[in-house]
Amino acid sequence: MNAPNKSGWKPEMTAADDGMHSGPQTVTGNRALMLEEPLIFELAGTDTTGVDLPEIEGGPNRLGGMERTAPIGLPGLSEPETVRHYTRLSRQNYAIDLGLFPLGSCTMKHNPRLNEKIARMPGFADVHPLQPVSTVRGALEVINELAFWLIDLTGMHGVAMSPKAGAHGELCGILCIRAALEARGDPREVILVPESAHGTNPATAAFAGYRVENIPANADGRVDLEALKARLGPDVAAVMITNPNTCGLFERDMKAISDAVHAAGGFVYCDGANFNAIVGKIRPGDLGVDAMHINLHKTFSTPHGGGGPGSGPVVLSEALSPYGPLPFTARTADGVVHLVEEENAAEFDHTQAFGRMTAFHGQMGMFTRALAYILSHGADGLRQVAEDAVLNANYILRSVEDLLEAPFGKSGPCMHEALFSDAGFSEGLSTLDLAKSLVDEGYHPMTMYFPLVVHGAMLVEPTETESKAGLDQFIAALRSVAERARAGDVSMKQAPYYAPRRRLDETLAARKPVLAWSDPDSA
Repeated sequence: MNAPNKSGWKPEMTAADDGMHSGPQTVTGNRALMLEEPLIFELAGTDTTGVDLPEIEGGPNRLGGMERTAPIGLPGLSEPETVRHYTRLSRQNYAIDLGLFPLGSCTMKHNPRLNEKIARMPGFADVHPLQPVSTVRGALEVINELAFWLIDLTGMHGVAMSPKAGAHGELCGILCIRAALEARGDPREVILVPESAHGTNPATAAFAGYRVENIPANADGRVDLEALKARLGPDVAAVMITNPNTCGLFERDMKAISDAVHAAGGFVYCDGANFNAIVGKIRPGDLGVDAMHINLHKTFSTPHGGGGPGSGPVVLSEALSPYGPLPFTARTADGVVHLVEEENAAEFDHTQAFGRMTAFHGQMGMFTRALAYILSHGADGLRQVAEDAVLNANYILRSVEDLLEAPFGKSGPCMHEALFSDAGFSEGLSTLDLAKSLVDEGYHPMTMYFPLVVHGAMLVEPTETESKAGLDQFIAALRSVAERARAGDVSMKQAPYYAPRRRLDETLAARKPVLAWSDPDSA
C-alpha cells in the first residue's frame, strides 16, 4: 500500500480514487473526519526520541546488570503525537457507544455507567487475590450475595463462581458431571450434543475426554425429542443443550428431555449463554437442568471478556453441587462469609470437589458490575430485560422477513435473536456482501454463517437496550441492503466503500497475521 513515510505524505486512497465519490481529491487521504492513519512506526523513525535526556555522567549503576544493551526499537514520537495516533485509531473502532451492535449469540448491549462506577470503588478495584482473607470481607460478601441471586434466579442448588468465561464454565459443568459419575463408579463415555447447540459444546465435551454424538433438529429448528430418546442408554453421560438455542428458539420439550435423560442415568447440561432471553421468566432448575453456565456479560451486562477478564459462573443441581470446584464462599450461622478452600473444605462438608478451575476466586470487577445490575433492576426489571429483548428481536424478524428468508419464522415467535438466510439473493451475491454493505450504512454486521444448520445464516440480536427509533433506523438499513442483494447489485461485491480500509482477505489475515513491523527501507 502507499503509506506515509518519514520524508513525505502519500495517501492510500483519496475521495476521487474509488469511483464512488464526486468530491475533490484530498492531499492527506482524509475524508473529512474519517482520518487516514498509518502505523505508528511509519509516523517516526526509531533513530529519534520524543524526549531529550542528558547523558548521565558518573555515579553508580544501580540496575544490577539489567541495563539495556541494544536499541529499544520504538518510534520517537512526542506525547501529543502518540496520544493523537491512538485517539485517531480509536475512532475507527465500532462500539456499543456508537450504535446498535447486532451480533447474534453475543448480546452486545449497553453497560450501565452506574455499574462501572461501583466496580471502580476502592476495595473492589484494587483488591488483590493474595490479600489475607481477613482484609477482603467486603469482597467476599459481594461474591456471596451475587451467588445467592444467581441460585435464586435459576432455581438451582449451588454455584461455582470461579470460571472465567462461558466455555470455561461449560468445562466446569462437565467436570462436575464426570466427578459425579466417577463417584458412583459409572464409566459412561458419550455426551449428546444437538445440532442447535453452541459450537463450544462439542469442543468442551471432547476436551473433557468424552465421545461426542450429534442429535438432529426437527423441522422447527428444535431438538428432535424422539431421536434423543432413541439414543439414550447406559453409555450416555449427559446431553448438552443450548436453551434458547442458536436458532433463536426456545426448546419447548426441555422438561421432557431432562426427564428422559435422568431416567437413563445421565445428566443435563444447559448452555446458559442465552439466559438473558428468559431471566426472570423461567428457572432452568424447574426444567430439570443439572448444570448451566451464565455469561455475566450477556445477561447481567458486564463487559465482554475478549480473552479476559470475563466471568461464567456455573449453577449446579443438588446432585452435582457436592462436586463443584473450589474455592467458593459460604455463610455460617454467625453471619460471616468464609472462603472455602482445600484446607477448610471438610468444615463445610465439601470434600468431593473435583479441584479448581482457576488459581483464585473469580473476576471481582465482573461480580460487582453484575450484582449492581441485578439490584438496580430488581425482579420486575429483570423480567423486563427478557421481555424487551424478545420483543425487539421479533420486531426485526417481522419487519424484514419479506426480504430476508427467516427459515424458522413460521415456527412462531423467536426469542432474543432473529435468524435469516441468504435464500433469494441474486446469483453471485452472498451473506458476506450484505454484511460488508451494512458497514457502509454505519453498522457493525450481524453474526454471519452461524448457526451452521442454516445456509448463509445471518443472526441478529438487537438486545433490550435499543429504542424503537434505533431499531427502525437499523431495519431501514437492513432492508436497503437486502433489496440490493435480491436485485443483483454487483457493486456490493466491492463493499465497504466508506470504511478506513476496503474489503480485506480476512481468512489470510487470521491464518497468517503480520504481527511485527519491519522497516521497508532496510529490506
